[in-house]
Amino acid sequence: MSYLEALILAIIEGLTEFLPVSSTGHMILASSLMNMDDPHFAETFEIVIQLGAILAVLFLYIKRFFVSVKIYLKLFVAFLPTGIIGLLAYKTIKLYLFNPYVVSISLIFGGIVLILLDKWGSQKTSQYKEIEDISFKDALKIGFIQCFSMVPGISRSAATIFGGIFSGFNRQQAAEFSFLLAIPTMFAASGYDLLKEKDNIHSNDIIILVFGALVAFIVAFIAVKAFVSFLTRYGFKHFGYYRIILGVLFLTYALSTGLHLTP
Repeated sequence: MSYLEALILAIIEGLTEFLPVSSTGHMILASSLMNMDDPHFAETFEIVIQLGAILAVLFLYIKRFFVSVKIYLKLFVAFLPTGIIGLLAYKTIKLYLFNPYVVSISLIFGGIVLILLDKWGSQKTSQYKEIEDISFKDALKIGFIQCFSMVPGISRSAATIFGGIFSGFNRQQAAEFSFLLAIPTMFAASGYDLLKEKDNIHSNDIIILVFGALVAFIVAFIAVKAFVSFLTRYGFKHFGYYRIILGVLFLTYALSTGLHLTP
């Protein structure tokens, strides 16, 4: 992998990981377009740079974890469904769903949902003063909705924000809970992937992996702060339009070029 390819993927990861547009979907599409020489290492690289993006959120919201122990318990409950189902379905999902066609269709479907969510949630007031006040039942509900994001292109962020609004949060609270829930969810997913791929990481790959993680950290740090401000002013609909346009364009490209099912 060249440093230019690493830079492009890391920027995409940092920009999209916490936005409701599907970072996994974007990475699959980008990898397909760049047609990299070593797709197996590209997969490992994508796992490592996710950790950089996670650390950006941890850095931004570290104070939240010192406010009350309740936030740990609620996040743990919300994480459980994805942790269990993800572990059981990991191989099947990787084998059958990680391809540009699934991503394109999921982007379009998720875009429509976001546009509808914007109309439904724009005037919604929160049932909770603070995000850690959410009930365990509603936290678990968000966790089950997050499971849909195992389909690449759906977006973990979009699914959990939808779940948060559906469970009583306003838009900003739903986004912040989604960011925090990303920390255990992505650490578990990335850690599991890294454990499986550890024998394929060589000493000469370390520099480019660190480079990618650092770029993803910086870009994610900026993107998260900008997203909260944008969401407060404009809502979700613009992300929905973007998803639909990108999904239609790439599905058209994939069908016209006969792009292989493998990313």
